[in-house]
Amino acid sequence: MIPPPETAEYAPFYAGYVAKATEAAAQHNGDLIKAMQAAHRALQELLGSLNDEQARYRYAPNKWSIKDLVGHLTDAERIFSYRALRFARGDAQELPGFDENRYAEQSNASERSIHDLLAEFAVVRAGTLALLKSFTPAMFSRTGVASNHPITVRALAYIMAGHEIHHYNVIKERYLIRNMV
Repeated sequence: MIPPPETAEYAPFYAGYVAKATEAAAQHNGDLIKAMQAAHRALQELLGSLNDEQARYRYAPNKWSIKDLVGHLTDAERIFSYRALRFARGDAQELPGFDENRYAEQSNASERSIHDLLAEFAVVRAGTLALLKSFTPAMFSRTGVASNHPITVRALAYIMAGHEIHHYNVIKERYLIRNMV
């Protein structure tokens, strides 16, 4: 079991993600890994029946498409997992932030099929879960600095879980209600 992080273990702007992940873990007897598996299955089920035209939908001008969002989830998970790996291994090197909008612009998600994007995210999530399962309690407590803020490995795990849940909710609320036939 990965206990939820204390508020001092992450920057305040991650609080919403941590809260969502903590709530999801509580629904799985405190098991964050099971919560992450369930959230990922729900996202795959939600988006798996979309065709590419539906997945190109943007709820407003200059907003990401569903394809862009899936690409963003994959990119962010890779980055957060990388940070978790570095800090779990005792690497004290401060890690930079990343510009999510720049990444989305350069991702080529719009030219890929939604099914390909979902398959890639599934592989990345499987790797994340394998990585998290390999960590000891001591590793989850280790701290590093990313985006100019101290953060623990445990907090990164909760942020990854909450990030997906957050975007799942955004997709349901802003994209699919208007996009579905």
